[in-house]
Amino acid sequence: MAKEVMETKRVEEYERDEEEEEDEEQMEEWDDWQSEEEEEESSSRCLCLFCSSRFGSAEILFDHCRSEHSFDFHHVVRELGLDFYGSFKLINYVRSQVAENKCWCCGLTFQCSRDLQNHLHPASNFQKDGKFFWEDDLYLKPYVVDDPLLHSFAGDEDEEEDPPAVDEEMMRELMSSEELPELCNDGQSMINGDSPMSDVFKETGNTEASLNSMDKISQGMMTNGMILKPFDQKQKDKQLRVSLANVVARVIKNVNEKYFGSYGSFGIHREMLSDKVRTDAYRGALLNNPSLINGATVLDVGCGTGILSLFAAQGRASKVIAVEASSKMAAVATQIARDNGLLSEDSMKGEEQHSGAINVVQCMVEELDKYIYIPPNSVDVLVSEWMGYCLLYESMLSSVLYARDRWLKPDGAILPDTATLFAAGFGRGGTSIPFWENVYGFNMSCISKEVMEDASCVPIVDAIDIRDIMTESAVIHSFDLATMKIDEMDFTAIFELKLRTDPANDATSRTCPCYGIVLWFDTGFTNRFCKEMTTILSTSPYTPRTHWSQTILTFREPITMTSSDAFASSTAAVGTEESPAVRIRSRISIARSSEHRSIDISLEISGISSDDRKQSWPVQIFSL
Repeated sequence: MAKEVMETKRVEEYERDEEEEEDEEQMEEWDDWQSEEEEEESSSRCLCLFCSSRFGSAEILFDHCRSEHSFDFHHVVRELGLDFYGSFKLINYVRSQVAENKCWCCGLTFQCSRDLQNHLHPASNFQKDGKFFWEDDLYLKPYVVDDPLLHSFAGDEDEEEDPPAVDEEMMRELMSSEELPELCNDGQSMINGDSPMSDVFKETGNTEASLNSMDKISQGMMTNGMILKPFDQKQKDKQLRVSLANVVARVIKNVNEKYFGSYGSFGIHREMLSDKVRTDAYRGALLNNPSLINGATVLDVGCGTGILSLFAAQGRASKVIAVEASSKMAAVATQIARDNGLLSEDSMKGEEQHSGAINVVQCMVEELDKYIYIPPNSVDVLVSEWMGYCLLYESMLSSVLYARDRWLKPDGAILPDTATLFAAGFGRGGTSIPFWENVYGFNMSCISKEVMEDASCVPIVDAIDIRDIMTESAVIHSFDLATMKIDEMDFTAIFELKLRTDPANDATSRTCPCYGIVLWFDTGFTNRFCKEMTTILSTSPYTPRTHWSQTILTFREPITMTSSDAFASSTAAVGTEESPAVRIRSRISIARSSEHRSIDISLEISGISSDDRKQSWPVQIFSL
């Protein structure tokens, strides 16, 4: 009997232990489920546009942005009349700017996100060149993978209103391709931890997902209460790769068409042809160097009216291939060559006329192989007038380098073969301040403050009087066009400016405010290729004026300079009247912009006193 009781107790204990183990397993499963639910809930909460805070709804987030970061989303949408797509792009634009520590409305760049948040202010301007900052279709791409804000910001709109029309063609393009190119800032730096905001975005749980693809679009995209379902419902549960390749190609094509179309106006060609400094420099190089041009095969990139090709043919080149992307100007160049008896048989297509050397091809030089066969490395001379404002604006240099690498002989000549950027500081007369102080006898100086603020963000292309240049000139950067790589178009340089030692200018004996930096360039037709006669084409303010003028970068505030050491004992801030700077140290970066054919210029300035004290100013960003 005792044995049976013992056995019964053992069985009861075994069953009790099993029940406890089952309870523990259930609790663990419950905890795991709860943890997963919390993670899902965390990832689905909307991330603030400016800081690491998260919110349960878009409305609470926008209230936070309005009160803490001076960004009133609903006010901007109402004031500008933005539709769903405009609002969608605005959110992605703001996120992209904050990721680079840039102010979304004024463009200033800061060292860290804290400095940016301290700077944020209500927007007074939303446009550049008549377009919203976020107008580019690139901002249709979500900057943050599976950003819940993009699916909820329109949820509070009036559902009874008619939903906006859907651009099905664009949506099909976005859904079609498997490849997503890297465009502008695709946010990859956040994933890699290169951005101050990277830790915030890692919290979304998508650290393994490249921002070159979207992990999924599970329910479609909501637009004012309407769900845009994926076109193939069978793919609803599959990972969809969203590509902007076709959209970007369309954007670039439109920019190119506008760019080349602008050269269809005869006014701009008259301006360039009337520029004697420009035209005589090329004419001299092509007509006064017979050992280079006589019997040569010449490639003219961006021929316009064909003036350089005409000079080359006049200099007895055996063959001149004139490439022009503008259909109108290609036709004009063909007619001009025909009228002057210089059109080749290939272009005349059997017309009875004396054969000349020039063959005009209408296309971009990158597509030249589609229209005419030129054996690789068979061109003797490559000539082009590619320079833009500040030398690099319009980004045509990349096309010239492409043609050089593909068709120029190893020992062939490129004209011009050097280019150099210069800088100098300018005084008050180089600004518009004196103009507004006396307008037909009236003081309108209240306008000059706003004008100066605008000038501190946007370069001014104008001719500056040499009397307004107050410092010595400095070389910023030099290019060897025969050897440089395309990537070398983007560069950073450091230089220093000191007051001019001009005996006739007594201003050097006292203090002078420097209001900014003026840039210009020289291009050289050197004796490397031009053996008989070298030429320099200069856009300097010290030489006759050209249609390029100079490019003026204005400081946010003037920096007082002196050539005297009488202020060495002063303890005031460097760059003021009490403690003027004896030199200005500048760090300038010029790079091709994400906006096709434009350039961005960043400028960092420090004033240094005679006792080596230094005062630095925040970086300035100029877009040209």
